[in-house]
Amino acid sequence: MSDRRSRLDSRAIGLLAVCCLIWGIQQVIVKATLPMMPPMMQAALRSAVATLLVWGWARQRGIRLAERDGSLWPGLLSGLLFAGEFVCIYLGLGYTTASRLVVLVYLSPFVVAAGMPFISRHERLSPGQAAGLALGFAAVVLAFADRSPSFAGGSQRWIGDLLAVGAAVLWGATVLVMRGTRLAVISPEKSLLYQLGVSAVVLAAASGLAGEALPARWPAALLGSLFFQCVIVAFASYLGWFWLVRHYPAVRLASFSFLAPLLGLLCGWALLDEPLSLALVMALGGVALGIWLVNRAPAPAATRAD
Repeated sequence: MSDRRSRLDSRAIGLLAVCCLIWGIQQVIVKATLPMMPPMMQAALRSAVATLLVWGWARQRGIRLAERDGSLWPGLLSGLLFAGEFVCIYLGLGYTTASRLVVLVYLSPFVVAAGMPFISRHERLSPGQAAGLALGFAAVVLAFADRSPSFAGGSQRWIGDLLAVGAAVLWGATVLVMRGTRLAVISPEKSLLYQLGVSAVVLAAASGLAGEALPARWPAALLGSLFFQCVIVAFASYLGWFWLVRHYPAVRLASFSFLAPLLGLLCGWALLDEPLSLALVMALGGVALGIWLVNRAPAPAATRAD
């Protein structure tokens, strides 16, 4: 592309910082409104509304969405993986704190780094990247080992932690599908529509199977949460991220991704009064350093964020 930049300028850094803040706070907002609306229903509404917004955006810009380009089957697969990721996230928030979940979910770059050599022979891990993977997983072990009684969830907290790790694996798998199939060459709007559209159907079905019911009351806090999830996160921030990836080096962008769990940790502490244990802060530091080690080399990194 003729307008592709080789370095991050002030506009890119500012937009990336805003995206990281949005992604960091989203789990906090979802958890705060779980008593008002069941988790799968929230996730289904989020994907459904965002699907309509992205479709309208693409139509207004004249982007072709129905042409045959070989992306149907990988698009459906990416949508199923995306749906599974948010099943894990929304259910996991019922068992563990938003602070812990946001740290564990950001293991996804390590999943991508471990899987990319199987997609491209030219993207094998360097010793520094392997060290970053080892450090990241050690940090997760440290987070799991934290037994601070002040954390919500009690004896069932491990369920939420495992769901968070499952979400990270599914997120990473989604990126690998996008990198290794025809999804890598179609428009970002169409790729995002696959994920949102398929997940809306799957999550709505999961909500029905779980017996979730529409809330009897729709307080302002719930409406505000849904607006944030649908419009700010799933529509605006994801399109902003895809724009960044198309115009700036993905590796440099990915090196900033540790800001999201950092901001999520701080938001959980500030807004939900979730405690900051030493083990969790150290785990966050390990994840951040590991991500930096993995992404400092010129190997391609993740192309999507949650």
